Amino acid sequence: MDTSARLSRARLSPQKVRLVADQVRGLPVEKAVEILRFSKQKAAVAMRKVLESAIANAENNEGADIDDLRIASVMVDKGPVYRRHRPRARGRANRIIKRTSHIMLTVTDERA
Repeated sequence: MDTSARLSRARLSPQKVRLVADQVRGLPVEKAVEILRFSKQKAAVAMRKVLESAIANAENNEGADIDDLRIASVMVDKGPVYRRHRPRARGRANRIIKRTSHIMLTVTDERA
């Protein structure tokens, strides 16, 4: 059985979130939560919240045992981009690009 959780429009760059996603992909959930808890990256906080949500969904909706769960897939997609402008000399402006991410995490039962 597969259970998923999703975080849309996270104010993190997809490139930075993918670095964290690669660390936990395919791991048992207990080990993944431990890695994310002690990671210094900002993306690890968002990833841990999505993982804990997927674990709670599997436990409450599917009746799964937490000890048997592992991360089946983690997908990080590009979200909408916020564009801002910064004033520069002589009446010009530089563009500031604030990227967002969509994080989709799926956990599965190891018995399956």
